[in-house]
Amino acid sequence: MSRRLVSITLDNLSDLPTRCRNCVYWELDPVAGERAQECGDAALEKEAWLSDTLLEWGSCGQLVYVDGVPAGYVLYAPPAYVPRSVAFPTSPVSADAVLLMTARIVPDFAGGGLGRMLVQGAAREVVRRGIRAIEAFGRAGNGEPVDPEGPDHHCLLPAEYLLAVGFKTVRPHPRTPRLRLDVKSTVTWKEDVEYALDRLLSSMQAPALSGR
Repeated sequence: MSRRLVSITLDNLSDLPTRCRNCVYWELDPVAGERAQECGDAALEKEAWLSDTLLEWGSCGQLVYVDGVPAGYVLYAPPAYVPRSVAFPTSPVSADAVLLMTARIVPDFAGGGLGRMLVQGAAREVVRRGIRAIEAFGRAGNGEPVDPEGPDHHCLLPAEYLLAVGFKTVRPHPRTPRLRLDVKSTVTWKEDVEYALDRLLSSMQAPALSGR
């Protein structure tokens, strides 16, 4: 079984799960995102966002392949490149942090160590930039129910998983708390993130976190 990890680019963007490929939940503000979905321009907007982010900031995601088949991915970027990040009641994301937008492992490939491959690739790219922390908007299990068919159900990582792997709540909220994983050095940060996100991505085999 061969495994290959690559950065997400315009050439392989189509290898994301179909629902993710056509989702601009993070890449556009709520109004623009809804308009893009209604007009059928979501895929083009996703491509434009990726192009701009790659040119201005650099690698912002990783894809893993197993025997040539896309098996999972992780997407991240500074908050300035993520319009949706300011739409939460617990925003803004700290200026010294990168935002973990979303991540998925295709259910058929869960539990095979692919999470660690994704994390190591992401860590190498982000540590190089001297980022001090990683933050994420979690999906809390209490409070007002999240629409199981709504985009936030699929695009927000469960807060309970983030807490379980070392994130701390910095802005509590019944639905969308903001969580943070602080770092003391780039070395410590890399080790912590690899460990935390590997556990998080490995948990993606749970029904609520199935592939899109």
